Amino acid sequence: MLGELILAVDLGTSFIKTGVYDTSGNILANASEPVKDERLRPGIYIQKAELILEAVLNCIKAVTESIGDKSDFIEAIVFTGQMAGFMGVDKNWGDVTHWSCSLDNRYLKYADSMTKEYADLFLEQAGTNSPVMLPKIHWFANDFSELSKTISKYMMISGFILGRLGDVPIEDATIDRTYLEWTGLSDIKNSQWSKEILDLFSIDEDKLPRIVESSTICGKLSQKMAEILGLKSGIPLISGAGDKPAGCLGAAIVDCGDTIFEAASYGGMSCCVDEYRPDYKNRRLDIIPSAIPGMFYSHYYAAGSGITIDWFAKNFTNFGDLKEKEIFSELEKLAENVSPGCDGLMAIGMLGGCAMPLKPKMRGLWSGFNWSHKPEHFYRALLESFAYEFAMTTDTYDELYKEYAGAPVNIIGGGSKSAFWTQMHSDVSGRNYQLLSRSDVALWGACIIAGKAIGIFDDMKETAKKHVSVTKVYNPNSEMNDFYRKKMQEYKELLKYSEPIFEITAL
Repeated sequence: MLGELILAVDLGTSFIKTGVYDTSGNILANASEPVKDERLRPGIYIQKAELILEAVLNCIKAVTESIGDKSDFIEAIVFTGQMAGFMGVDKNWGDVTHWSCSLDNRYLKYADSMTKEYADLFLEQAGTNSPVMLPKIHWFANDFSELSKTISKYMMISGFILGRLGDVPIEDATIDRTYLEWTGLSDIKNSQWSKEILDLFSIDEDKLPRIVESSTICGKLSQKMAEILGLKSGIPLISGAGDKPAGCLGAAIVDCGDTIFEAASYGGMSCCVDEYRPDYKNRRLDIIPSAIPGMFYSHYYAAGSGITIDWFAKNFTNFGDLKEKEIFSELEKLAENVSPGCDGLMAIGMLGGCAMPLKPKMRGLWSGFNWSHKPEHFYRALLESFAYEFAMTTDTYDELYKEYAGAPVNIIGGGSKSAFWTQMHSDVSGRNYQLLSRSDVALWGACIIAGKAIGIFDDMKETAKKHVSVTKVYNPNSEMNDFYRKKMQEYKELLKYSEPIFEITAL
């Protein structure tokens, strides 16, 4: 007899993804749907919440139709997805602001001024170097003052989708604690809204959602939505977790010192810890609450790192009619033949600005090139720049959490398919890099949370460990580590001395 099934929804920036899983971690069906956006000019990135909801419904219908009668065994719907942004809704769940993620950077002047004055407060209390929801609230209130008066609740996109699927009363809107850090409004250690920050910036707590644990049942699928989706009504809707902590759980990054690098559009690194130690020195690390109570992830992300690499491959190569995967393969072959250090060429790949520490005016830069350099040199320089960024992150872990120093780094995401780049990360950092057996870690991690919520799984840690393994290990080359360490120091100097240039050339 078929056992319980769980349906997970991943609310990504570019795509909605859904998957139906059994309790052994097997995926029965999956689907994806692009999210429509409007880019009226540089810096404006608008996603209408109703269109996101439409994409979610299409995705859910696709997987339920795929499994047919087995959809009767779906016992929970759980959510994961993007973690930095905000939206405001009226008392009837109407979309007032649209979903505004971090790519919509009209808020940055407010974030910049706030962090310059209150950087220590945000880092110590809210756990972040880069608040997003708070400055977006101020941006919208200043630029759209009349519309802002109609807002009943501010929330994340996951809270909106859950509320609409469950026809939840607006006063019962929720946010799970894994989303708190980039709101800039929380007392991260105590999983509550910070009275000090709310008072300082005149934020009405009644307009913020109720904070819950990741495994909280926040509603049940309404009759109306059940009919649209072809599912039974009353299915529990589980809060779930942001894509970073859900992915960490799905990848079994659950014990102190466990570290993971997600080589994706927004490359991110997370180290599991049981104590928050603010990174006052480097301001490189934020803290993300884990779906497992009492645990955290010390986290760094390079905004748009994977997008930058994709941008270069699509715009600065000429491989005829090759498909996208083939373009990357050919470009990588050429880059492998370039000497480490790119014959003096060095790059800064922060085309969308630096988030940690917050430097919104930072952009891309190549330095030291001459007539001998070819596209593959510029490409490899970008890869090396991101390897330096993440090696600087592991160095910061070693400073703050000496008891876990030198721990191996697990790697997932599209970049993990490149043995060349993964070996480069190992060489630069001096750590072993381990390839994992699962690529669907965020969806599966969300399912583990849902299983805990409805009583299928007793222990989320042990469940996670049973369903993922290391498939390959990359060991650092000591000579290459010595070489790259010297180059990384040069990269740090380039970052330092380029700041005035970005101030001058900022749009």
